[in-house]
Parts: sequence; C-alpha cells; structure tokens
Amino acid sequence: MSNSPTPAASSPTVPTVARRLISMVYETLLGLAVLFLPFLVFEIATQASHAKVVEHMRQALAFLVLGAYFIHQWSREGQTLAMRTWRIKLVMPGHDHVPLQAAAVRYLLAWLWIVPAALLDYALGLAHWQALGVLGAGILAWSATALFDKDGQFLHDRLTGTRLVQLPKPEKKKKAA
Repeated sequence: MSNSPTPAASSPTVPTVARRLISMVYETLLGLAVLFLPFLVFEIATQASHAKVVEHMRQALAFLVLGAYFIHQWSREGQTLAMRTWRIKLVMPGHDHVPLQAAAVRYLLAWLWIVPAALLDYALGLAHWQALGVLGAGILAWSATALFDKDGQFLHDRLTGTRLVQLPKPEKKKKAA
C-alpha cells in the first residue's frame, strides 16, 4: 500500500482509537455475559472451590470460552455484538471472511493488551489500585501502537494481516406518508 492518501470512497475508513476502546468496554460487559453460564456450571461442579488448581482451571475456562466466542464471531461475520453496535468490522484483505487460523492468532496476540502488565504486577507483587494502574498503563501503551501504524491498526492486526474498518451509518428509513 502506498502512503499517499486515497479517496474516501475507494478505501474504508479506520475507526478512531477512542471508538475502538469504547467498543472494547462494551465488549468486556458482553464477555462477562458469555462467561456466565460456563462459570455457573463450573462453580457448581467444583463446589466453588478456591484451591490453586481450581483457580487455574477457572482462568483456562475463561480463556477458552472467550477464545471460542471471539474466534467464531471474527471468522464468521467479522464482528462481535459490540463491534456491530459501533459499526466496526474485522476484515482481511483478499478474503471474504477472516480465516479461522488468522482469527485464532489474532485472539492470542490480543492478549498482549494485558499479559505484560499482569506479569509486571505479579513480578512486583502489586495489588489493588497499583495493579489496576499498571494494567491501565499497559492498555494505553498497546492502544498507542495504532498511532504509530501507517494504517492506524493495532499491532496484533498488523501482525495477523487483519484490519479494523469503520462501516458507514445505515441509511435512515423514510416515513411512509
């Protein structure tokens, strides 16, 4: 791709970083809803144990359930419910749909939003507000990757060859006379 600007009609627009972050807040709420039933079953099966191994199983369950949700939605329609609400779509140039493998790699790379901060929290023994502060700083740092990308894409999209595009507003329906 060239660095020269192209007419808006010929190339899709990139959603702003702020729009993508707001969509992610909504995505977080929807993610909790997606996790509700699997966690309910898990808590009943483990009798809500807090043993170390059960805690790790709980984390693995969240990782797998969220992975199934995101990978399925991205490879099927290119949108989750939050992305649909904010008119953001995941595309992969040259493909009708995002391939399953690309969606899976994107999901794994997207964890880079929080894993480095979580590791730093753990290594420094941070708790509560300090840990949340480091997590917030990590999210802001990852968000900044879009500011340095020539196409305004996050690093995980650049690495997987996917792109987030802003869909146009739907046409308003005219009232019948």
